[in-house]
Amino acid sequence: MTDSLVIIPTYNEKENIEKMIRKVFSLPHDFHVLIIDDGSPDGTASIVKSLMQEFTGKLFLEERTGKLGLGTAYIHGFKWALARNYEFIFEMDCDFSHNPDDLLHLYTACSQEGADMSIGSRYIKGANVVNWPIGRVIMSYYASVYVRIITGIHVMDTTAGFVCYRKKVLQTIDLDRIRFIGYAFQIEMKFTAWKHGFRIIEVPIIFTDRTEGTSKMSKGIFKEAILGVIQMKWKSFFRKYGKAS
Repeated sequence: MTDSLVIIPTYNEKENIEKMIRKVFSLPHDFHVLIIDDGSPDGTASIVKSLMQEFTGKLFLEERTGKLGLGTAYIHGFKWALARNYEFIFEMDCDFSHNPDDLLHLYTACSQEGADMSIGSRYIKGANVVNWPIGRVIMSYYASVYVRIITGIHVMDTTAGFVCYRKKVLQTIDLDRIRFIGYAFQIEMKFTAWKHGFRIIEVPIIFTDRTEGTSKMSKGIFKEAILGVIQMKWKSFFRKYGKAS
């Protein structure tokens, strides 16, 4: 039994899913992979099912009906992972914007360098963003600046979706109280872990925009992030956060 589970939510990722699964399993660490598919009409789940015969006991699939949102997919996966006692739980995209090789760096940060939560960061020294339009880079960067100003959190890439959690972080956070589903979900998880006093380390990555498949970005996701951060900060004044042990 490995100590590590990589959670990958999917919706219409038939171009990427097999390559991603094979790449993760080729790494020099024994990762298990949980795919959470939201009823992809392009047959993504069928590809995963065919690969499960090859990777028995290492590759798992949870199918949900309808496109229910990134945040709820990860919460589903976190609960699945905790029920099976994985020590290190990762979240990453399927489109290769997150380089699977960097899973090893996130793992090292948590397993050897004392992090409770490690973040694949686009906005610290040594990191880079490739193939994004400059407007998108600026918007994403200043979204994180905005979050830091509003919340006081000391994380450079607050919207990052490439993360490793130690089990105790997800056991401590009340997952049923996490409300947001897009970028704001990523912010809320980091903010909540920080408020609980967990140690967060950012690891520089090279972020590359997808080359296959279709982006899931929308204006609604950004709106949720902008307005949600203010709401989240306000509610935090009335909430008690137990300190990490």
